[in-house]
Amino acid sequence: MIKVAKRDGTVEKFDKKKIYNAVFKSSINSKFGTDSDIAKTISDIIEEKINNKEIEPTVENIQDEVENLLMSSNRKDIAKKYIIYRDRRTEIRNSKWNMDELQKSIWKNKYQYKDESFNEWVDRISGGNCKIAKLIRERKFLFAGRILANRGLYRDNIKVTYSNCYVLQPPEDNLESIFDTAKNLARTFSYGGGVGIDISKLRPNGSEVHNAAKTTSGAVSFMDLYSMTTGLIGQKGRRGALMISMDISHPDIEEFIDVKTDLEKVTKANISVKITDEFMEAVKNKEKYTCKFIVESTKEEIIKEVNAYDLFMKLVKNNWDYAEPGMLFWDNIRKYHLLSEDKEFKHDGVNPCAEEPLPAGGSCLLGSMNLSEFVVEPFTDNAIFDMEKFKACVEDCILGLNEVLEEGLSLHPLKQQQESVSQYRQIGLGVMGIADMLIKLNIRYGSEESIKLCDEISKNMLNSAVKKSALLAKERGAFEKYNEEYIFKSSFFINNIDDDIKELVKKYGLRNSQILTIPPTGSISTMLGISGGIEPMFNISYTRKTETLHSQDVYYKVYTPIVKEYMDLKDITDESELPDIFVTAMSLKPQERIAMQRAWQKHIDASISSTINLPYEATIEDVYNIYMSAWENKLKGITIYRDGCERSGVLLNDKKTDKEKEVKEEKVEENHIEEGHEKFVCPECGNESIIPTGGCTICLQCGYSKCN
Repeated sequence: MIKVAKRDGTVEKFDKKKIYNAVFKSSINSKFGTDSDIAKTISDIIEEKINNKEIEPTVENIQDEVENLLMSSNRKDIAKKYIIYRDRRTEIRNSKWNMDELQKSIWKNKYQYKDESFNEWVDRISGGNCKIAKLIRERKFLFAGRILANRGLYRDNIKVTYSNCYVLQPPEDNLESIFDTAKNLARTFSYGGGVGIDISKLRPNGSEVHNAAKTTSGAVSFMDLYSMTTGLIGQKGRRGALMISMDISHPDIEEFIDVKTDLEKVTKANISVKITDEFMEAVKNKEKYTCKFIVESTKEEIIKEVNAYDLFMKLVKNNWDYAEPGMLFWDNIRKYHLLSEDKEFKHDGVNPCAEEPLPAGGSCLLGSMNLSEFVVEPFTDNAIFDMEKFKACVEDCILGLNEVLEEGLSLHPLKQQQESVSQYRQIGLGVMGIADMLIKLNIRYGSEESIKLCDEISKNMLNSAVKKSALLAKERGAFEKYNEEYIFKSSFFINNIDDDIKELVKKYGLRNSQILTIPPTGSISTMLGISGGIEPMFNISYTRKTETLHSQDVYYKVYTPIVKEYMDLKDITDESELPDIFVTAMSLKPQERIAMQRAWQKHIDASISSTINLPYEATIEDVYNIYMSAWENKLKGITIYRDGCERSGVLLNDKKTDKEKEVKEEKVEENHIEEGHEKFVCPECGNESIIPTGGCTICLQCGYSKCN
């Protein structure tokens, strides 16, 4: 077997297909067009020369020989493209990315440790995995924030976790458990993790208790305890994030739905309702629905009959008015994943941005691939998505996430978390830069062509990920709770996994019980200058503020990076000249957005953090139609954010003193300007270029972010 020495000192098996692909891709958009024959000829010649020991098998020598053969051929136009490609790869290897001030600010404030250099940072977070380091330098992959900030710091005896978020054991219906949950929240936040908890086990308001109170104040009354706990614990570059959920069948559900209409309550948590198919059918048919709770200790039965449609419309109106609660279509979550048929397994909640349904103690260990970097010859008529390169990189990333999982097993804040992660080994490989990728391919986000492409990409992503997880199981064993019978009965597995990959799983098992997800990627996508998660581009341009030497504010227009790149390339000076591929979150039709999410959700075993941005003029009926369509399209969850809604002012301004509260209220008033369009204000730098998107709020001036 021929081994090739790489630049980083590692070796790998010689694969002439890589030579073929490099030459063929160089022929795309060359002067005289594509040429598969010359690609095959050169790859064959290189293989023969290596076998005859005419050239030493190193990457550098092979590429030099390819260049020589192209230059001596009649296709010097391809040689020119190949040389340009090599130069670009060299530039990427030697560069620290091309970060602007915002991107540098995010890196320094959130992820740099002390005064480490960029290259030292890449070495630290890649953990010695040369392929992961290369993908990071090529901007094709980034781990999620906790890994970028914390990996390797345990060596300095710093208490950190590599997981972005956890789901805690739901509090039991007693005071000890309720306050133990608050303690576990604080512990997890102190390590840098976010948390999801479900309060559906807590008895309803007015039910009997055997203490001085006689009756309980209900499940909702404890939400502020958990919210306050979240606000007390600081984390580098952000505050702790909390998701509180409740079943639609809980008798206190109306109070839960309304709790955040008071802008002073539960200010440090997102809230979501777990909605069943039974309830949605009752909504659709405008039937009665029974909310029921049995108090385990007293056997008291609390039953409340509601009009399903009226209750749903309360949810819809609050979403229109306050952007909460979010909706979790719980039966879609429960029935569509790898462990759906495992009777021992159940999801106990979701993380703060809702892309990770998890069991008690489960964690979301995340990383995302930048799809825009897999486009060959971007912005041209011959632009293509490099599917083979993408699939290979998926496998590298699955290995990288498993390495981080293994390294971080002892670092989880709670014993329950260590046990759950060890038993189920959940990881979450996701994507970002979808909108940028489509623009580079000259495809409009939301079009039939875009949906078809993303369906193909997501299916290939899933099968490549499952393949690698199976091969890792061959080397290191399947996850502890693996049961072949249940996996092969799962409709998710049956409908999505190719036969050859099924054979691998049957032979070796799976290393991971959960594999793919799509998080919002707010900070890391902004640091790369691309669109986040599944979201469309938020805006064509935004306003940035700077201060002159005379302390006067100066405002200037900044184009979204992909827009600026396109305008510079095409010599466009006015954004009105941009083609219709440049759709934004506000101009995209909600149904197109749902269709895109459906295409991805079909092949994502976890879930997707997703926000549909609506203009101020959107109606309550619009919101109703979006949620009904989301359920009918088998989405697992979705959030709506209407421009200018009541919650807009407090999403961004966390103030504490009375004076600051007055300032906040003034800013809330300032938000409703220009016929309902908002002017957001960052609480850190005072800039107005702040956007709520994909479950996150992020400032495009200083990089401040928080979960919405």
